[in-house]
Amino acid sequence: MARRLPPLNALRAFEATARNGSLTRAAQELLVTQGAVSRHVLQLENWLGVQLCVRTRRGIEMTPGGAAYAMALRVAFDQIEEQTRQLWSSPDKNTLRVKLPPTFAIRWLVPRLARFHALHRHIDVQITTSHQTIDFDREDIDVCIHSGAMPLPGLTCRRLFGEVLLPVCSPGLFKTVAPPARPSDLANHVLLSSTHRSEDWPTWLNAANVETVDGHGGLKFDNSALAYQAAIDEVGIVMAQLAFVEDDLRSGRLMAPLDLRVRTTSAYYLVYPGSRKPPPLTLAFEKWLLQEIEQSD
Repeated sequence: MARRLPPLNALRAFEATARNGSLTRAAQELLVTQGAVSRHVLQLENWLGVQLCVRTRRGIEMTPGGAAYAMALRVAFDQIEEQTRQLWSSPDKNTLRVKLPPTFAIRWLVPRLARFHALHRHIDVQITTSHQTIDFDREDIDVCIHSGAMPLPGLTCRRLFGEVLLPVCSPGLFKTVAPPARPSDLANHVLLSSTHRSEDWPTWLNAANVETVDGHGGLKFDNSALAYQAAIDEVGIVMAQLAFVEDDLRSGRLMAPLDLRVRTTSAYYLVYPGSRKPPPLTLAFEKWLLQEIEQSD
């Protein structure tokens, strides 16, 4: 007789809810709506005929049976994940899986990747872009690029370079309008930025002692790479990170209409698990990254 198992989506939603203690955080982890998680949990309770959790003002509380069931699911999911990781890693010993922010990938890594491949033709690089913090225990990733004011604790973090902010735009933007002669003149221009870097304009304007320009105004994009492209297309002036626009400044595709450059407390780090010796692929990638950065300084 075939086994009767509860719906997998309902199991995943309940396990995530129990582990996070919140429908909202479970929804964020699973990239679905809170309503969808709530429906899946209710579906599982109806399928089992057992109440697994209690909704309270403070969040979600597990019943004794729900807590035991969640623990069993967690063990099962961990075993499935581990076996899956082993299956993935066995036939792909020459694959290096890299996770990094979209703009770092588009504006810095990808234009240089051919040089890495020329040096290490036996290494296949698999790139995943995301703004979420790495979790090596749950993700099939070998190395990642982390952006922040501090390195990630408990991991090996190699500082690559810091952040330097400056406004840039296309020279063609000033065919019909005068370029800003001083930072306060930015009030006459469209400001471009990323939703993930909402404080870049305010940080720069504060350093410039400008209070008459709304640093949170203008056009917002899902990532900085899109904002940079909008600047190239003469939509407005973008607050850029110097490392990601140096080639465009040298070629003249972009220009810096104002001289002020502001260094932030954040930096980019190469990150990999620190609990075990890094494999040769990771070490080769690390060595190459550091050489590329040294040559660009």
